[in-house]
Amino acid sequence: MTRSTSEGLDPAIADRLKRDPDGLVPAVVQQHDTGEVLMLGYMDDEALARTLATGRATYWSRSRQEYWVKGETSGHHQYVKEVRLDCDGDTILLKVDQVGPACHTGDHTCFDAGLLSQGAAS
Repeated sequence: MTRSTSEGLDPAIADRLKRDPDGLVPAVVQQHDTGEVLMLGYMDDEALARTLATGRATYWSRSRQEYWVKGETSGHHQYVKEVRLDCDGDTILLKVDQVGPACHTGDHTCFDAGLLSQGAAS
């Protein structure tokens, strides 16, 4: 399914985005004051426009096919402090103030699942 672009997103921003075939851009979410990476979400133009307008992190759920505001049901809100676009326009960086756990599992970050071992290639 191809996501449509939003009338609400500034055309100057929309023109810089490089979307996947579904119209989505990955959004890396980072704690603004520590730099800790909290999670990865996906945004289309509408989710980004809503995020910029409200200061609340809004994503597109690929599994549920709907928009969701982080913390709307869990109470674990993300208050957006800064939004950046990478040099290629294909990744968004959200710097947020995370309230409560960021991960749906209840972990502080979605990257608490463990370190992958790095074996030496011989």
